[in-house]
Amino acid sequence: MAATNAGFVNINSDLGESFGPWVMGNDAEVLKIVRSANVACGFHASDPTVMVDTVKLCVQNGVSIGAHPGFADLQGFGRRAINLTVKELEANIAYQLGALQAIAALHGARVTHIKPHGMMGNMSAESAEMSEAICRATKAIDRDIIFLAQANTEQGKAARKAGLRVAEEVFADRTYTDAGFLTPRKEPNAMIKDAAQAVAHVRRMVDEQAIYSTLGKRLPCQVDSICVHGDGPTAVTVAQAVRDGLEGAGIRVVPLPEMPAFRH
Repeated sequence: MAATNAGFVNINSDLGESFGPWVMGNDAEVLKIVRSANVACGFHASDPTVMVDTVKLCVQNGVSIGAHPGFADLQGFGRRAINLTVKELEANIAYQLGALQAIAALHGARVTHIKPHGMMGNMSAESAEMSEAICRATKAIDRDIIFLAQANTEQGKAARKAGLRVAEEVFADRTYTDAGFLTPRKEPNAMIKDAAQAVAHVRRMVDEQAIYSTLGKRLPCQVDSICVHGDGPTAVTVAQAVRDGLEGAGIRVVPLPEMPAFRH
């Protein structure tokens, strides 16, 4: 896919993570910058009203809508390990994806991609069994959904095996280990908060189609989408700088379904 997407890239963000009166993130501002949103589906964060409001903002901003299913862990924000059976994991995916599809239908919109959240995402990146279960459930619901996979992980392999379309994702504001996985958040160097550093990090990955670890190891990969986080005091500044840096280099930033490889 990398060749057919040359000159294009997607920017995505994990959004809709408020709950009741508690507000998380800078969704309204971030949705003016990114081109695809991964919307929390109620298990690790969000609720039906937040989902409705987030989808409405996506439609207003021309942002493609993705499901962001996670573990049923509101207290831990989906960042704690939960060992589900394959049956439980498939049911969890179907439940959350179906919920967002119904919310999207209220606005005449469709869910066009899926991206596992937090610990579910990190565990499935290393587990073929988990990734295959997520892909089976996704394909059973909508075989046209794009799987937004962490680059060079079991997620992309499982999605291709299932016959799903795959977009490989790298992170603008996260660092990587030598194994090509995200540096655990508990580590002091896990996050990139400086806008200029994030832009340089992204440009290097896009230009070279590779991830670089914190120790300098080069790991070739396909770069279709760049994730920027919507929470934190520097989120909007970093996201805008990344988009400006890409467009300034002549790279078109588009929603996932408008990437050349995914156009029907």
